[in-house]
Amino acid sequence: MVSRVPRQIVSFDVAFSKSAYRLQGLVDNVQYAEIYCSDGYVGYLDVVFPGEHIRNTRDKRDTHIVESINADLRHYIAGLARRSRCFFRSLETLQAVLSVFIDAYNKYGEAKEKHRVPVIHNASSKGHLHKFRDPPFAIVDFL
Repeated sequence: MVSRVPRQIVSFDVAFSKSAYRLQGLVDNVQYAEIYCSDGYVGYLDVVFPGEHIRNTRDKRDTHIVESINADLRHYIAGLARRSRCFFRSLETLQAVLSVFIDAYNKYGEAKEKHRVPVIHNASSKGHLHKFRDPPFAIVDFL
């Protein structure tokens, strides 16, 4: 589960199944939110959300942040990218790797949010205009 602001991973589970029972445990163990967004997976139909649940079956409009974070996980953790080349021998190993990475990812997100200061551009500036300055650090600095 992901929080949009700040952009952090608030809960995760490692298992062979994606049962509604396991998903309900994730929902029950996180802070209340007014809106919960999910993709079209049918397992979400049996989960009771304390707030409004938006189930997107056709697009990624409300789930683009979690999809982006999933891409980050696949990029930085080789065992999640290519099963044929790199794999975890047990769920416990994957759990440990994810715990370390998510702790660093969330600290990176906090630091990035604190660093975000709007850059003011005048009318005469040329080139690509960035809304915010790039942070002077990367996620690997937090591992």
